Amino acid sequence: MIPVLTIRPQPGASRTVKAGADLGLDITAFPLSEVHALEWQAPEPHDVDALLVASANVFAHGGPQLELYRDKPAYAVGPVTARAAQRAGFTVQLAGSEGLQHLLDQITHRPARLLRLAGQRHLPIDPSTDVTIITAEVYGLRDLPMPAAMADLLRQGSLVLLHSAGAAEHFRGECERLWLDLSRIRLAAFGPRIAEAAGAGWGEVRWADQPANGALLDLAAQMCQ
Repeated sequence: MIPVLTIRPQPGASRTVKAGADLGLDITAFPLSEVHALEWQAPEPHDVDALLVASANVFAHGGPQLELYRDKPAYAVGPVTARAAQRAGFTVQLAGSEGLQHLLDQITHRPARLLRLAGQRHLPIDPSTDVTIITAEVYGLRDLPMPAAMADLLRQGSLVLLHSAGAAEHFRGECERLWLDLSRIRLAAFGPRIAEAAGAGWGEVRWADQPANGALLDLAAQMCQ
């Protein structure tokens, strides 16, 4: 079986390693970024009906300003984010399973004024005319250089899991900086836009049939066979 690598920042990398082990996958974590908090301006709570959250990082790095919205329901992109919201004391109105746009389309309480708590790198979404979105960037990512041990595995041929477009772009840049042969590297991406961000020239590029960690790991298992 070829090596499977995750480049997610912590603590997501450790979660991926554990979830992969449950499926019989031996995944090695090489985080190529680290999460840090940003200073952000909190909108007036009375201008917000609910929170729209696409990452558990929001609750780890959002800071004391989150307390302003304690009584607001939260729409979480998936179960991991939903559990983080609940641990932080928020009530989850809805947890999605097919990405933020699909979650947004499922919201039935309209008209709605949503506070999207996001990272600096976030994908665009398209709200309907009866939904207003205010975006606050509460955390960022610092890119890290690829360690030598990871480069050695990639030279031998590996499968890399890609969870975000920003990570895909940075990973490609590091491979090119180190003159790695892209044709020896396979990619399993969270979705088509992430695969597109990685560019061309890889040995194989596939994406999960839905933006969920379980689907991505199932895909990785198939690609390793």
